[in-house]
Amino acid sequence: MNVATTKSSSSEFELFDTLTTNDHEQIVICQDKSTGLRAIIAIHNTVLGPGLGGTRMWMYNNEAEAIRDALRLSRGMTYKASISGLNLGGAKAVIIGDPKTQKTEALMRKFGRFVENLRGKYITAEDVGTTTKDMEYVAMETDHVVGLPEILGGGGDPSPVTAYGVYMGMKASAKKVYGSDSLAGKKVTVQGVGKVGFHLVEYLVKEGAIVYISDINEENLKLTAALGATVITSNEVYSKEVDIFAPCALGAILNSDTIPQLKCAIVAGAANNQLDDDTLHGNMILEKGIAYAPDFLINAGGLINVYSEYTGYIRERAMAQAENIYNVTLDIYAKSEQDSINTQLAAIKLAEKRIQDVMLLKSTY
Repeated sequence: MNVATTKSSSSEFELFDTLTTNDHEQIVICQDKSTGLRAIIAIHNTVLGPGLGGTRMWMYNNEAEAIRDALRLSRGMTYKASISGLNLGGAKAVIIGDPKTQKTEALMRKFGRFVENLRGKYITAEDVGTTTKDMEYVAMETDHVVGLPEILGGGGDPSPVTAYGVYMGMKASAKKVYGSDSLAGKKVTVQGVGKVGFHLVEYLVKEGAIVYISDINEENLKLTAALGATVITSNEVYSKEVDIFAPCALGAILNSDTIPQLKCAIVAGAANNQLDDDTLHGNMILEKGIAYAPDFLINAGGLINVYSEYTGYIRERAMAQAENIYNVTLDIYAKSEQDSINTQLAAIKLAEKRIQDVMLLKSTY
């Protein structure tokens, strides 16, 4: 596979424009005929440390779509690590394919060889479409992997910690909007109830929130509804009158078509890259009077968890760091008001400032 095999030559130029605009350091195209592996590793920024980001396996419509996703996700990981105070850079990998039918041990191990060839510049972990078992296969070929099962000394499934961070960001948003961080009696729509969404619903139901759920996976809906949530159709997700909307599926769902439909006071969810455009759609949400908790901040619990594994895993330490997302979320709302900018841009400014400060420090060594 080569970048030039995307549908038109303009896609290639768009790729290099994006690399330049967002200061990506490197993109690696991985291909192996024998296993059917087709993957992209995007490394955005390594000023704070090696780029850490999960490997997503998804049936993309085309190669250009997969590349765009890798670039967007890796940039988000840079900001996520920075704003969380971690000594990590941002990177992400995507594997093109159906994880239910095309994922094999050989494919994951071959991917591990590509990770190994980057010599520590990229550290991988599980993500959508991959599991801790897949990371075991990757670990057979490289040491640059986290998110391993607890039996192998890893932190296991990071989704409970991710969900806890989102929950903290949601409570901080409620404090900002309602003057109290209690979610008891609040109506919440959770879009996407996979691993993270499921655990988020657990927290919400336990506190007494009224939870509505939507997912394309019927089994996910069945399992989560058993917690006490009410299933709604995908057509109701954006327009349902609720207090909080929690996007926990794929990205770019906050756009010019969906934002006008929203009937909520808060948007706070686990999905990456929720805003189709940081400025345009961040401003649309602000103008609509909705409090938006930046996704790369409140979904950082998973990264915090695997970073703790990278430095010597202690679950309690990871949960304590995730709990601090509450305080940082309130700081972002304050900066948004102070600088008269939307919360996504306020969070990006804080993340970029830390990177710039460390870069300046390193230049004096």
